[in-house]
Amino acid sequence: MNRYPLWKYLLVLFVVISGLVYTLPNFYGESPAVQVLPIRANLKADDALLKQVDAALKAANLNAEGGMLDPTSVKVRFENTDVQLKAKDILQAKLGDDYMVALNLQSRSPQWLTAIHARPMYLGLDLRGGVHFLLQIDMQGALDKALEAASGDIRSTLREENIAYSGVNRDGKLVTIKFRDAETRSKGEGELKQRFAGLDFNDKDEGNEILLRATLKPVEEKRIQDFAVQQNLVTLRNRINELGVAEPVIQQQGLDRIVVQLPGVLDTAHAKDILGRTATLEVRLVDDERQFSEGSSPPFGTEMFKDRDGSILLVKKNVILTGERINDAQAGFDSTNNEPAVHINLDSVGTRKFKEATRENVGKRMAIVLFEKGKGEVVTAPVIREEIGGGRVQISGQMNTKEANDISLLLRAGALAAPMEIIEERTVGPSLGADNIDRGFRSTQIGFVAIAIFMIAYYLLFGAVSVLALAANLLLLVALLSMLQATLTLPGMAGIALTLGMAIDANVLINERIREELRNGNSPQASIHAGYEQAFRTILDSNITTLIAGLALFMFGSGAVRGFAVVLCLGILTSMFSAMMISRALVNLMYGRKLRLTKISIG
Repeated sequence: MNRYPLWKYLLVLFVVISGLVYTLPNFYGESPAVQVLPIRANLKADDALLKQVDAALKAANLNAEGGMLDPTSVKVRFENTDVQLKAKDILQAKLGDDYMVALNLQSRSPQWLTAIHARPMYLGLDLRGGVHFLLQIDMQGALDKALEAASGDIRSTLREENIAYSGVNRDGKLVTIKFRDAETRSKGEGELKQRFAGLDFNDKDEGNEILLRATLKPVEEKRIQDFAVQQNLVTLRNRINELGVAEPVIQQQGLDRIVVQLPGVLDTAHAKDILGRTATLEVRLVDDERQFSEGSSPPFGTEMFKDRDGSILLVKKNVILTGERINDAQAGFDSTNNEPAVHINLDSVGTRKFKEATRENVGKRMAIVLFEKGKGEVVTAPVIREEIGGGRVQISGQMNTKEANDISLLLRAGALAAPMEIIEERTVGPSLGADNIDRGFRSTQIGFVAIAIFMIAYYLLFGAVSVLALAANLLLLVALLSMLQATLTLPGMAGIALTLGMAIDANVLINERIREELRNGNSPQASIHAGYEQAFRTILDSNITTLIAGLALFMFGSGAVRGFAVVLCLGILTSMFSAMMISRALVNLMYGRKLRLTKISIG
């Protein structure tokens, strides 16, 4: 009656041992580490790089706890942060600008645990320490950029269809197209309405001017704003991946803000610089025909930018090409002058547009404008000698190797759909994170001990079995969080403590049901069997309702709420397994073989 088949005992034993193994990495702690990532596409993280790193450290008399190779980088652990910082400077100087050397934290787990993919839980910003950024997206900038692009596409469309027009100008949210007569305007309007579904077109005559005005539809404005948020999220993830930051949190907050949390980051200045920069490229034509003087307003349809020499250039507002058409960007050297340069590969649309622009403007100057933090600078403005095809463009002009690397990193990570600025910055020190961990574990321990004392005092031996099942539940929960590489935060630790309190409810239901069966005159063996069988449905019902609430929190919550929900849902699953399987396996081992059982220790 109260015996498990052998396979069930083996299953319980396997689950408990697996839980123990995958929980172990969390007890080894973490060491300060240095992470080396190749920047250029032709360089790889391999054994040769690992040997090169080891040789550089040995030459500097720096002792490393250990090094490892992963698919994208080389990681080396050190005893303390002082050695870590020295190693970073030495490796950066030794390896040069072809590699990025980032500070990180690495688990001290032995190699055999790492080999079976047993890794510690990720710790959130409030536990590990790190930096928190809140970035504000300039939505008006996104709309302006879309309208500017639409203006250029309208010009291209009218030229392709051989529809004569006098000019296309943008003023704020309004794009105005001038035509020579009403018949041409009608033809152009019909063509543009087919091509540009996101624009509203309206006829307008002012004096002798025959005009067609275009504005963005409200639906299109919302689409552009949503796209700006999603594109910026992707771009930030790519930039942070380039930085080599582990376990980042990047998520939308509200309609136009993005939260970035970088746990364990020590070099916060570099992270802030990379995230805060909004490097985008624009290719425009230089207006050498009109005269201007420094300090005066630029002529209509143009903008003034400084080049690397400090000279002022008059550049047309019409954008030929933007950074969105960049497939890849790598730092290198100019083959002619052997100066640092950035080599850019364009996509098919960018290749076509660049080829058309160079074909139609031979003899004119083309400015490559780099925008960072809202300010534009002309990197280079060469004369177009001939049509340029093939989709490969080179940017050079008074830049050093570090700047070429930074520019290529930002362009390779993707262009921001809209400018952003950091409006909030918070740094959590490692000591504060350690204090939070200590308090969280202490509260869990106190709760566990209090529950154990109550259960053993009230239910005697069955209470002790319940405590063992509860310990197994905690073990399995931590193991699952580690296997899933979930990020543990303070709310998550609160979820663990709550899970302990909820998990013991199932054991209380089972024990009380066994007591009730005994009071009704059933034999001990029958009471044990009925207690587990009859309590199962109640336990299942109560846990399913809580699981539904946890799933709702996970689906509709964000940030810390989702972290709490993950721990809660996993805790429900482990508590049901431990209450119904592990505790019964222990009871069966103690009482199942006694055919004439007369008494059980349940208080």
